[in-house]
Amino acid sequence: MKFIHLTDTHLIEGGGDLYGSNPNQRLRQAVAHFMVHQPDAEALVITGDLTHYGEADAYKQLREILSVVNKPVYLIPGNHDRRDVIKDYFPSIECDENGFIQYTKDFGDYLAIFLDTNEPGVSWGVFCEQRSTWLRKQLADSTKPVLLFMHHPFFPIGIHSMDAISLRETAPFLDAIKGFESRIQQVFFGHIHRPITGSYRKMPFFTLKGTNHQVALDLHAEADAGIPGRLEAPQYAIVCLSQEQILIHVEDYLDESPRFSLKG
Repeated sequence: MKFIHLTDTHLIEGGGDLYGSNPNQRLRQAVAHFMVHQPDAEALVITGDLTHYGEADAYKQLREILSVVNKPVYLIPGNHDRRDVIKDYFPSIECDENGFIQYTKDFGDYLAIFLDTNEPGVSWGVFCEQRSTWLRKQLADSTKPVLLFMHHPFFPIGIHSMDAISLRETAPFLDAIKGFESRIQQVFFGHIHRPITGSYRKMPFFTLKGTNHQVALDLHAEADAGIPGRLEAPQYAIVCLSQEQILIHVEDYLDESPRFSLKG
């Protein structure tokens, strides 16, 4: 199976600019690019911060932009989102018994688990006992290898201003996955607006640049120095799944540099 991973689209009301870039246009360009260049992709996943202010019109734009995608689209909220408004504009989105946007899908040989780390009124991630109980049940009810999708990472990534607003209270999440870590083959997240990969407690993780603006790479600034932004080129990821491998390619979809032969 092949799927596309996008994150942090940050649409705003009226389709205007944000930080000197246009999130509506950038997302349209991403969709147009992967529809042409990756037509065999079987799904699209967007890992949160679908909008910047949670405005109804921004979700309306998102719905319209995604209407041309001829494959299933799987969304989860980020800290900039409003869960209730997502449900208004995407009424078929699945939720758990407590109303959180959490659900599972079969991605080939893998169980894809989509998590909700949104908490109204705060920018950091929250994963409460209710969400933890739901996650542990999904892990216990399946024997498949697992892909986790969430907005906030549950481990430090070294950019201190972002670590301060990642998943703060990690105990409920870590309790949920305890004993299942070896089955978690890949964690996909958003929030950071940077290409980062590695592993945490032997669980591989991956994230990438957002489609509009990025967080500048600064591993030395203190957390209270503020979040440094940059208008770096946006990305999407192409994820190829097989029994033997999870292969992730990153596409800088606005890069128009010429191609040429390297022979000779």
